[in-house]
Amino acid sequence: MSAKREAATVVVVGAGLSGLTAARELHRNGVAVLVLEAADRVGGRAMRETTALGSQVDLGGQWIGHDHHRLMALATELGLTRFPMHTQPLPTILDGGGRLRTVGPTMLVTGVVLATVEAATRFPTPIRWNDVSVQSWLRGVPGTARRLLDVLATISWTADLDRMSLYAAISMLRGQGGLRTALATRGGAQDSLLVEAIGAIPEALAADLGHRVRLGQPVTSITRAPGGVTVRTPSAEIHAEKIVVTVPPPMAARIDYQPPLPAERTEIQQNTYMGSVYKAIAVYPRPFWRERHGAEFIVLERPGRAVFDSSPPDGPGHLCILVGGPEARELDGLSADARREVLLGALVPYLGADILDPAGWHEKSWHLDEFAGGGYMSLPVPGSRAGCLPVASAPVDDIHWAGTETATEHPGYLEGAIQSGLRVAAEIIEALGSGDAKPEGSRTGES
Repeated sequence: MSAKREAATVVVVGAGLSGLTAARELHRNGVAVLVLEAADRVGGRAMRETTALGSQVDLGGQWIGHDHHRLMALATELGLTRFPMHTQPLPTILDGGGRLRTVGPTMLVTGVVLATVEAATRFPTPIRWNDVSVQSWLRGVPGTARRLLDVLATISWTADLDRMSLYAAISMLRGQGGLRTALATRGGAQDSLLVEAIGAIPEALAADLGHRVRLGQPVTSITRAPGGVTVRTPSAEIHAEKIVVTVPPPMAARIDYQPPLPAERTEIQQNTYMGSVYKAIAVYPRPFWRERHGAEFIVLERPGRAVFDSSPPDGPGHLCILVGGPEARELDGLSADARREVLLGALVPYLGADILDPAGWHEKSWHLDEFAGGGYMSLPVPGSRAGCLPVASAPVDDIHWAGTETATEHPGYLEGAIQSGLRVAAEIIEALGSGDAKPEGSRTGES
């Protein structure tokens, strides 16, 4: 059977928050838009599930930063319920069955290194740092302080530290508001959450777009020619005046581009990779740990991990666990039961044996996701600045680029995804001109 031939004014590749934001904005301006998503769900790197106790949990991005105003406004518009993160002044740091003292040599050294990094974000970054990996830079840090910094870095960036340059790390932190903002909970990038889960947002946007969103439609090729582009999927051939690619660069590299993309665009796709991250949510009838020490931990024993209390105000109890980088991949060979035992076991001395018996266990290894490829974002390899945040987004003829990596504000976050979607929609509307946007009924199709 021949591929179905169709036409649309704009095709959007990817039904994540960036693509759906762009599509909604185009649709509201009378532009005939079609969203093609390779996966069988919308959301991209946002994904929610319903627990056995009826609550909603996010297995992807979940936090709203204190200054993520676009995300806050969208959640309010959709009638979602935001609540502040339940947090402590500092997390409890566990190492080998004990806890680190908040005042001592390890924390002193760690504080000095973090202060140095924070200061570096306030000045131009030397180009020579692009040839220095974060791993090699940390070699001079002694003992437990180095392990703590390793864990903080891999959870924050999900990178293999030998594959991330110091230049890229500093550039990323600068774009994200500095180290203090990136690491902080209340008042920082992990300030609040949604009772209904962040995943409710892309689901609502897709529902509003209706038939304009198509799932299970991986884009295999994009051909540029005078007058627009031809987009191919396994079942369709679509001619469009413009196309927006919102998937991260390493995933966009899977598409065949004819004629080939310019060298500077190809470099972005070839010299970036997706981070590795594992996330789990343990669900309990109530957040009983609040009667003890609270539940915000950095665990240094392998796999290094961060633990957060992400419980909604009226319960049930949600315990969020994050593992990043190579140690996230080490979990892949274990069963779900074994992963749960390993990740929760270190918490027993502090939270009691009840922590080992959750009512539900939800987990996601994003680096195993066929279509997302990993998380939280794409990362540049050492020696290349092409994939440093924000990633270049200048159009290539009628191909436009979006996605959180391209955001000029809060790149790498859901807020950045929204900003990039709004930016590219405005870019296309301007390029089309007010009289060129075809109405919804202009699409045609034939077999």
